[in-house]
Amino acid sequence: MSTDIHVPVLLNEVLDGLNLKPDGVYVDGTLGLGGHSAQILSHSGPQSRLIGFDRDPNAIEYAKQALASFGDRATLVHASYIEMAEHLARLEIEQVDGILLDLGLSSLQMDTPERGFTFREAGPLDMRFDPTAMVTAADLVNTWDETELANVIYLYGEERASRRIAKAIVQNRPIKTTKALADIVAAAIPPASRRKMKIHPATRTFQALRIAVNSELNAVEMIIPQAIDLLAPGGRLAIISFHSLEDRLVKHAFREAEKDCICPPQQLSCVCGNTAKLKRITRKPITASEEEIAQNPRSRSAKLRVAEKY
Repeated sequence: MSTDIHVPVLLNEVLDGLNLKPDGVYVDGTLGLGGHSAQILSHSGPQSRLIGFDRDPNAIEYAKQALASFGDRATLVHASYIEMAEHLARLEIEQVDGILLDLGLSSLQMDTPERGFTFREAGPLDMRFDPTAMVTAADLVNTWDETELANVIYLYGEERASRRIAKAIVQNRPIKTTKALADIVAAAIPPASRRKMKIHPATRTFQALRIAVNSELNAVEMIIPQAIDLLAPGGRLAIISFHSLEDRLVKHAFREAEKDCICPPQQLSCVCGNTAKLKRITRKPITASEEEIAQNPRSRSAKLRVAEKY
């Protein structure tokens, strides 16, 4: 296993957004290959500390080697970022100075056909971030009814042909490989529509199944209030999303956390319950430069939003 650090998306923008301190405590909730974590530790100073989380045990093993030179400044935890508060409490950490979430797939997962995330090569219909989790994409594809499949493909994949695709999936069961599923999905979409697509016809369906298998949108909704509570005053939360569903959730959550009391002046006490907890550093998402996109096509869809705690 190579220990070369992968160059992560929007690296300079993340480092600027986190406003790193020489002795800060930081959390990387989506450790992946350790690229962001390594740079946070390198740029924040010798007294800084980082706690990295990942659901994927392969990522944890890779990052242990990739971050070995930082010694005990890096603490790695095999767990979902939604368990962040619990694990930080065990480490006797009450507040942190910055939290990063780089949502979506890591290159390690995409480049491993056996994980079932890609249809470029045939692999099992898995798609689990955590290989020890119970439900796989095969379970959904081969057991859900047509309506359930259509709804998930439409809601999580924003796929207009969701009903056609769901019907084709049910008619072609059992489906065992990513390649077989991708071919079935592509065949279900009318040729005229396929010709207009800039992406593979199965891309949105695979995204929808992956989100459902890993409960990704629920996790994003759950983590933002928790992350806000964990931040010290002046601490920052930086979130990179890769599709519109995630970005809308982050945008809405940041806006809500920025709202202050909206009770009328004559109201003697607050009844609305709003207390501003964040201020947005980025009013609009930061996207990758053309130079970065040319070097790393995955960065094309990345959107970074940053907010600071009061």
